[in-house]
Amino acid sequence: MRTQQNSFKDSEIHPLNSLDEWEEAVLQRYPDPDSIAKDRSADQYRNYETPERDTVREFYRLNHTYQTYDFVQEKRAAYLQFNKKEMPVWEAFDFLNQLVDDSDPDTDLDQFQHLLQTSEAIRADGHPDWMVLTGLMHDMGKVLCLFGEPQWAVVGDTFPVGCAYSDKIVYPEFFRNNPDFNNPVYQTPTGVYEPGCGLRNVHMSWGHDEYMYQMMKDYLPEQGLYMLRYHSFYAWHREGAYSELLDGHDREMLRWVKLFNPYDLYSKCPVPPDWKQLRSYYEDLVAKYLPATLKF
Repeated sequence: MRTQQNSFKDSEIHPLNSLDEWEEAVLQRYPDPDSIAKDRSADQYRNYETPERDTVREFYRLNHTYQTYDFVQEKRAAYLQFNKKEMPVWEAFDFLNQLVDDSDPDTDLDQFQHLLQTSEAIRADGHPDWMVLTGLMHDMGKVLCLFGEPQWAVVGDTFPVGCAYSDKIVYPEFFRNNPDFNNPVYQTPTGVYEPGCGLRNVHMSWGHDEYMYQMMKDYLPEQGLYMLRYHSFYAWHREGAYSELLDGHDREMLRWVKLFNPYDLYSKCPVPPDWKQLRSYYEDLVAKYLPATLKF
């Protein structure tokens, strides 16, 4: 087996043209109804000239090769102490905006404005204010890129580690390059977990979903936390995989994850939110649920 140093030799490769490009593949796999896409039909989103992109395949090759059980434990230990940076909430949005995506074909808005569009779509449909806040915060975990993490450890479809890989995960063939693939302990349906243990007891591949859940777990209700933690777990909430690990609570929360996802994927439009009109509402909302500063 290669040493860890050598095994991450190509982790510096940036296979995607943008952090959000992996969502293009999601939209191609799971086109959604037009109920949230107000200004154009859902099939107009992510309208690249080339429908199949080698960059996405390369992204998932890296992701599936290096997202091992041990890697996840290392990242949890490194980041879940939240000792990298402390900022007021609104300064954190400015920090996130360093990830402005110049190649996204759907919008030239910065990250904060995309989050506002998501939260405003949720608010317009009359959902609870904690869900509006969930929409506002759901991509904040992408700041991991600003701490030096490669793309494949920040975005992408998530999946459990420490058990067999479902063939419902995108590009499952790339798991053959993962060292865990040859570990028989990890290659049973439940692996290191007990049957029916519940997703809360399962380690997911590392990325912005888990990171943001851990940051917000003391501030949002359970439904919102499931939205944050599992909105990229498409093998579960779109394909029905990993039923062996689920408990009754997961099945109850599934409908909330399904409710949230379209707002994330289909709320983009070219008209920026009017922050002058929205500022008072969101300042009050953030103050209602979150502390004055966030630890990253």
